[in-house]
Amino acid sequence: MLGGDPCFDRILAALPRRDAFRRAFGVRSGQRLLVLNSTWNPTSLFGDGGPDDVLPLLLSRLPELPLDDYRVAVVLHPNVWHGHGPGQVRLWLDGARRAGVALVDPVADWRQALIAADAVVGDFGSVSYYAAALGTPVVLAATGPSVIDDGSQVAAFVREAPGLDPYTALGPQLDALLDSGEVPSGPGELTSSDPGRSAALLRSLFYRFLGLTEPPGPALLDPLPLPAYQPAVVTAPVRVLTRTGGDGAVEVRRFAAARHEPAGPGAAHLVVHEDTLDPGALALADVIVRHGDAADPRLGPPLLWAEQTLRRHRSCALAVQVTGPATCTVRHRSGAALELAGDFDGVDPAAAASALLAAGLPAAGPLPGVLTVRSGTAIHRVTVTPAR
Repeated sequence: MLGGDPCFDRILAALPRRDAFRRAFGVRSGQRLLVLNSTWNPTSLFGDGGPDDVLPLLLSRLPELPLDDYRVAVVLHPNVWHGHGPGQVRLWLDGARRAGVALVDPVADWRQALIAADAVVGDFGSVSYYAAALGTPVVLAATGPSVIDDGSQVAAFVREAPGLDPYTALGPQLDALLDSGEVPSGPGELTSSDPGRSAALLRSLFYRFLGLTEPPGPALLDPLPLPAYQPAVVTAPVRVLTRTGGDGAVEVRRFAAARHEPAGPGAAHLVVHEDTLDPGALALADVIVRHGDAADPRLGPPLLWAEQTLRRHRSCALAVQVTGPATCTVRHRSGAALELAGDFDGVDPAAAASALLAAGLPAAGPLPGVLTVRSGTAIHRVTVTPAR
């Protein structure tokens, strides 16, 4: 008996809101949203820690991804949260969270994350299958050979989908996945034989079973809500590589919690958040950052904080308060106080501050008015004005 798939239909209906969902998850222009997902099973991606568990190795490879190239979000089955407890799950993922990884609400927001995603790293669970049904590239890090029927459509999907090699660099594998754009055809064809009509089909079926007359008017499903804004706040130390191109744009590549010095051309500096887990790292920082609204009475005036921070940490050249999604206030050791502003979903203000430092400003002389920053795959224009 045909009933359709209400979950998939809600996803399909919300596809036009993809840009809003991406902004809600803090995805910026030039970034790709990578969703890691796990179902609930000992052989899943977030499994039992047995000999075949690749999750610890995968999490350790996330710092290889430049912050401005990838925004990473984790979707875990509700039973993972309830089985182990939210506190334990957050503890296991604490390092990833400090490196800017978002934890997605397992009930309210996972569909929105799937719609917003550019690529999915997952397992044999339904989230990976739905992603492929939407045409999103999927790579599998756990295939569950002992728990799925060889003759099922899920098994066919697992056989056809590319597999992740946790022992090689993550970035090239994701780049190859996204460049190919290849997605197994099974999920798109088999997820629902009547997409968009589940509400009508199921209501008709239920009323017929009950022997009641179906009410007039269309049968409708609740739309997916817009998730709360979840920007990427990185409190792990960030290594930054910068260089200025022939066009005058400052290229910024940032790596959170990097275990080794990032490879690549350009000058390097260290950015440390005020809320770092290791306060000793502040003594080594070239740039110290904090996040907070300029009018937050708990924090005090941004420039006063910046002045005190520079006085306290003598090796720090720039103190930065990120005051909004596109703005920050900075004070340089030379005494210059500046405001930086870009587009809402443009460059991360902290990255713009690193570009300002790399350009030799404000110590180098007159303000540029507009600073051109290349981050991820995009070029951004950031206005630079004296702080009020």
